[in-house]
Amino acid sequence: MDLTAPLDTLDATGVTGMIERLRELGGPVDEAEAIDEIAALERLKSAAAAAQARVTAALREGRVTREMDAGVPATERGRGLGDEIGLARRESATLGSRHLGLARALVDELPCTLAHLTAGTVSEWGATLLAKETAVLDPDDRRRVDAELADRLATMTPRQIERAARAMALALDSRAMARRRARATADRRVSIRPQPDTMAAVTGLLPVEQGVAAWASLRRDAEAAKAAGDERGIGQLMADLFVERLTGQTAADAVPVEVQLVMSPGTLLGLDDVPASLPGHGALPAGLARDLVLGVEGAGDDGAGDEELPGRAWLRRIFTDDADRVVATDPRRRPFPSSLRRLLRVRDGVCRFPFCDAPIRHDDHVVSVALGGATTAHNGQGLCARHNLTKARPGWRSATVDARAGADGTAASTVPDVVTLTPTGHRYRSPVPPVLERPPKPSLPDPSTAEARVLSMLPGRDRTARRRRRVDVLRPDVLRPAATIELLDTG
Repeated sequence: MDLTAPLDTLDATGVTGMIERLRELGGPVDEAEAIDEIAALERLKSAAAAAQARVTAALREGRVTREMDAGVPATERGRGLGDEIGLARRESATLGSRHLGLARALVDELPCTLAHLTAGTVSEWGATLLAKETAVLDPDDRRRVDAELADRLATMTPRQIERAARAMALALDSRAMARRRARATADRRVSIRPQPDTMAAVTGLLPVEQGVAAWASLRRDAEAAKAAGDERGIGQLMADLFVERLTGQTAADAVPVEVQLVMSPGTLLGLDDVPASLPGHGALPAGLARDLVLGVEGAGDDGAGDEELPGRAWLRRIFTDDADRVVATDPRRRPFPSSLRRLLRVRDGVCRFPFCDAPIRHDDHVVSVALGGATTAHNGQGLCARHNLTKARPGWRSATVDARAGADGTAASTVPDVVTLTPTGHRYRSPVPPVLERPPKPSLPDPSTAEARVLSMLPGRDRTARRRRRVDVLRPDVLRPAATIELLDTG
């Protein structure tokens, strides 16, 4: 396949045509050709990243110029552009802003690195590391590092690029490390990320002396407890001490704060095993969710002799539609009542803005109250702090539209989708996510087909009699439960 054939146009339409042509790759070829195609596609990824950087930098330049001509204050020019770029790249606004910063650095201050990226001789990640390690330098020193590494860049690994750029930055500016440390210290934070097997990683990014002191304190007290006869391992003791000191609990298992565990009535009562959901974390096995509600030690182990833990479980009704999307509550109040705020957080899980996974910080009216929007679940959404400000900027609009049915036949939600319109006129649709992820429904075989398959294995002389006895066994309606249990809301 000739990928060097000229395109009719080199714009968004032409690039889309290139994507369509790439569908032809992947057929049977000899091994040498397959390696050549892999290498060429890797170069194409880098070249596409370079082109995207140039387009991004040009977009910012045009936006800032237009807003300057319109009299927009200098501090406000280009605001919200990172959000638009994140939407176009199908990623968060934070990553969109990071890409904008990388694009400006490559175009304005790292021309040699951009040339390598355009030629496909360095990866986007390698270019990102070089830009990151030289960010503390002034533009002229940054260009010197860029020029110095230009002849070696094509043969260096990303780690080598990172080390070399850092060393050169320190050699050119001995105060760079102090500035890097000041920036890093200002960026200290605590974060949480879901981990496999219903675990979570709570991470503190701290100055090194504080991090070492915290770890040493946990280690010292864990070793003391172990020496006193505690049967837990050192790692387990450190983890438990970590939780107890942060929460003020006397025992790590006795969680006193509200944890919004979402499950269906069937899961709660043990009638089915639809996974539960922990907002911000993801799915939890049904057995573990039931044990957490009941306060059982060794939750989810299904072991005998489980002991109940001291604690309290509150059950709060949340209503969902047929597609397991939370629906609901008095439309005339501007502030969201506490019950509706809780519903929005359970329903949306994370920021409702397209491609954003940030925690919800604000309860927002999709259509503002000033424009006639009601304070209801249908006109409410949970947003992060950044996107609550972004949607109020000039040129941004949002509206609700009827939800679409799923491609797999899932019924359309009774809660409308949110459509976000950007200053460039692009539209991004955000449907309500299902609050619970149900397993796929098993498809039942056609009764006549299944029956024929079974009958073909039976002796021919007794086939009719056996058919009369077995026919009901193969009909789907016998799979219904013998009793129907209805869970009624008493209002």
